[in-house]
Amino acid sequence: MSFSDLGLNPKLLQAVEDVGYTTPTPIQEQAIPYVLMGRDVMGCAQTGTGKTASFTLPMIEMLSSGRARARMPRSLILTPTRELAHQISENFESYGKYSKLSKALLIGGSSFAEQTKLLERGVDVLIATPGRLLDLFERGKIMLVDTKLLVIDEADRMLDMGFIPDVEKIVSLLPPLRQTLFFSATMAPEIRKLSDKFLSNPKEISVTKQASTAETVEQTIIKIDGGPKEKREALRQIMTSEGEIQSAILFCNRKKDVDILNKSLNVHGFSAAALHGDMAQSSRMETLSDFKEGKVKLLVCSDVAARGLDIPAVSHVFNFDVPVNPEDYVHRIGRTGRAGREGKAFTIATIEDYKGLRNVLTTINSGIPVVSLEGFDSWTDEEAASLKGRRRRRPTKTAAKTAAKSSDLKEAKPSRRRKKSDDIAEDASTDAVASTDASNGADEKRSVKKPVRTTRRKTKPTAVIGEREPSSEPSNPTSSFGDHTPAFILREAKVA
Repeated sequence: MSFSDLGLNPKLLQAVEDVGYTTPTPIQEQAIPYVLMGRDVMGCAQTGTGKTASFTLPMIEMLSSGRARARMPRSLILTPTRELAHQISENFESYGKYSKLSKALLIGGSSFAEQTKLLERGVDVLIATPGRLLDLFERGKIMLVDTKLLVIDEADRMLDMGFIPDVEKIVSLLPPLRQTLFFSATMAPEIRKLSDKFLSNPKEISVTKQASTAETVEQTIIKIDGGPKEKREALRQIMTSEGEIQSAILFCNRKKDVDILNKSLNVHGFSAAALHGDMAQSSRMETLSDFKEGKVKLLVCSDVAARGLDIPAVSHVFNFDVPVNPEDYVHRIGRTGRAGREGKAFTIATIEDYKGLRNVLTTINSGIPVVSLEGFDSWTDEEAASLKGRRRRRPTKTAAKTAAKSSDLKEAKPSRRRKKSDDIAEDASTDAVASTDASNGADEKRSVKKPVRTTRRKTKPTAVIGEREPSSEPSNPTSSFGDHTPAFILREAKVA
């Protein structure tokens, strides 16, 4: 089947041909006709299968007639990340270059003024992340009452990132009579529940089994018995042994590790750049542009770039960290081996990654070859299982010395709480001696019959709860109250 058999107009077919595609992928072949029919579609397909074109192409066809009104977009595409939103925007630019459709991109990190100006002109296609869309809606800059076509892309990622409440709120603002296209890489029970909530009698399309990996990607696991430093050394050795790497994406679980690994690679002469969520939007887009143009060959990133990036020339993927979510493994290695090309994926795993690695193998329901690296110790599953979650490595000599020094200091110096208690007791004892001396002096002065004004020194409380502070002079508890003596004093007087 060719694209001309899908019912697309000649201008759109020419744009597809200019891009270089002649034959639709399975997801495109099955989804495009139903979208053109106006049916709701629930598509399940892994990354790299042409999922984006399966809804952008029919949308351009359907929106070719009609006109948008100010602040009232005709269609809406919701995406979880800014990078994916940019990718979809680029698809509309490529496929819609012979059409006169207007579009706007609403994402964080961009100017509110520019986005508002586009909305005031009216847009046919609105591509947005949930947070920025709701922000502009609450400012009164956009209305969704005229949106007749909704696309929810990467629904499983939306669920993982906690965007579902925002998506539900946005859907409640749309007209009930609309066409909804729902795409996800996996179809977990939670995703199924969401699709039932958003879609009406949808056509279900699934081209791959859940959490399956592309057959064109050669996968390898390298087990390293060591820490982050040994992992970085092993990574450099692997990349050197691979020879000339055209372009590669390296994944870390934490943003901090992204910066550390990127700095280490550049110090050792590799052309690398970092990409993660804490970077400014302008810096992120500049980094992606440099990577696509080949100015840098290695892109070190967090999972923010694991989905939605269509960079066909990626030859290698390196998992510097085993992903926390096993399904992210599928999306990570899906950055290579796209559109029928061959690719390689390497995963570096320490003995602490045993559980995460086991979850990955269970999720993809297949084995991955394990190889040893010359000059590095490896570990076995039996050794990892025997640890029962405890770290295997013993403290280093430096750590032991530090611990011993800390213990000596604890014995040599009393704790702050104990010192404070001792100080209080010492102060109380001093105050008691001072009070006795003052009393003796007062008696001597009375014998001389010289009136002296005495002041009692304030002491810190040391009495037990329920007992009264001893007084040097006898006192009559009823002398100062007359006939209205409080009952509690009378009781104390009787007890005494």
